[in-house]
Amino acid sequence: MRIITLNLNGIRSACNKGFLPWLANSGGDIVCLQELKAQVADMQAEMLQPPGYHGYFHYAEKKGYSGVGIYSKQVADKVIIGLGHADIDAEGRYLECQYGNLSVVSLYLPSGSSGEERQQFKFQVMALFLPHLEQLIASGREVVICGDWNIAHQDIDLKNFKGNRKNSGFLPEERAWMSDVLGRVGWIDTYRTLHPQTTDECYTWWSNRGQAYAKNVGWRIDYQLATPTLGAKVIAADVYKTEKFSDHAPLIVDYTD
Repeated sequence: MRIITLNLNGIRSACNKGFLPWLANSGGDIVCLQELKAQVADMQAEMLQPPGYHGYFHYAEKKGYSGVGIYSKQVADKVIIGLGHADIDAEGRYLECQYGNLSVVSLYLPSGSSGEERQQFKFQVMALFLPHLEQLIASGREVVICGDWNIAHQDIDLKNFKGNRKNSGFLPEERAWMSDVLGRVGWIDTYRTLHPQTTDECYTWWSNRGQAYAKNVGWRIDYQLATPTLGAKVIAADVYKTEKFSDHAPLIVDYTD
C-alpha cells in the first residue's frame, strides 16, 4: 500500500505544473492533499475525481484558503469532515477517510509565521488536537495522519536550525509538543523509522525567498505519523523532488499489506 501526502499550495496551481499526470503514474493508493486554496465551484472534474480515484474534500469557508482532500482508489466506508471545533473546521484542516480498520487523515496544522495572533491560534489547535491524537491511538484502528504539520521536530529536520530557534515552526513549545506526540502518546514518525539520521534529503518545504530550493535550504514539516502496528509495516519512505508542483514536495511511504 502506497500513501502519498503533498501540500499543493493551491490545487489549480499544482495542476498547471503537471500534478495530475504525475499522480496517474505515482502508484499512490491513497493521496492526501493540503492547502487546496479552492472551493467546490473552483474544482474541475479531473480535480474532483482523477481517473482511477475517488475524491473527498474539506474546503475552507474563506475563498482561496487552506482546505484538505484525499484521493483513494478504494471507496471510503466512512468520511469524517472536521474535528468538531467550529473555528478550526471553518479553515478546512481535517479530513478522515475510513477503509475497513484503516483510517487515513489529511491534516493541515496552522502556520504561526504571519504574526502572534496566528501563533496563538496554532497553539490552540495543537492543544485541542492532542486529545484527539490520544483517542485515535486508543481506538484500536490502524491510523496514519498525513499532512503539513508546520513543525520541524529536531535539528536534523531543517537546514538552518540555529537561526530558527525563535521562529514559528521550530519554537521550543512546538518541538516539545511533537516530542510528546511521538513519545508519550505513541505515534510513529514513518520517515524517521527508515531514515533516522538523514538531513539534506528529508526536507519537504522550501521558502520562496533567497533561492532556498536551489540551495536546498529546507524544512521537514510534512509527515506521515502512524499508529505502532501500521508504523511497523513501513518498507519505504522518500521525498519526491524530480518534479516540482508546489513549495512542498510529495512524501511517499510504502506499507506492507
